[in-house]
Amino acid sequence: MTSRRLVVANDLRRQITTGRLGPGDRLASESALADQYKVSTATLRSALAVLQGEGLVEKIHGKGNFVRRPLRKITYVGGWGTLDPRTAADVDLRVTVRTTALPARGHLTALLKVDEGYPLTEFLRLSYEGESPHSLARVYVPRDLTPTMALGDRSSRAWAGASFAVPDPPPAEVHETVSARLPTSDEASTLRISAALAVLAITRVAADNTGRVVEAALLVFPGDRVDAVFSTHHVIVEGQAHR
Repeated sequence: MTSRRLVVANDLRRQITTGRLGPGDRLASESALADQYKVSTATLRSALAVLQGEGLVEKIHGKGNFVRRPLRKITYVGGWGTLDPRTAADVDLRVTVRTTALPARGHLTALLKVDEGYPLTEFLRLSYEGESPHSLARVYVPRDLTPTMALGDRSSRAWAGASFAVPDPPPAEVHETVSARLPTSDEASTLRISAALAVLAITRVAADNTGRVVEAALLVFPGDRVDAVFSTHHVIVEGQAHR
């Protein structure tokens, strides 16, 4: 026998896939839906969680549940830490940036190779496609390398475009660690995704030619919104080329 949770989820899914409920439409309130389907609020929320996990519905805090607009994929280009300009332009991302001064603690000391308490600047970058969050980045820079205009700015600002590029001029070395994992509760809430949807997490550390870390970035992309491409360039020694 099909559970009440799945009966509700199946009916709402049918309404979405047939177009009765379109992208961006707001669902009725949870209490109204619970009354309509004659289920408890807990069962109704469980049904909505199924649709959230399928990427059909997103819950916006303080506003309600909405039919999710399909979010297009972008391509992350490994090694340079940037987005493919063609896919980024197609998606038309908008980025908000919040800047915070903080001391190095825990894993940040190891990532940036600094002492506990070393002054850093954090750039919290959240990209959006329309009104829906698309990806999240936390970028850490030693305070003395932070552009003067960014120091002390704790406000959120909207930026055109969505660059996760490494510093300019390019560093001597970029090391990236890529993993697929489940999101933390904070990431799931910020990106409005199900806690059961895997994310692509990239930890990127950039260093100058003296070995000093000039930037550490923690990038999080929902798995259904990004492709990562890494290219390998082999260096051929001139003497070997003529053998």
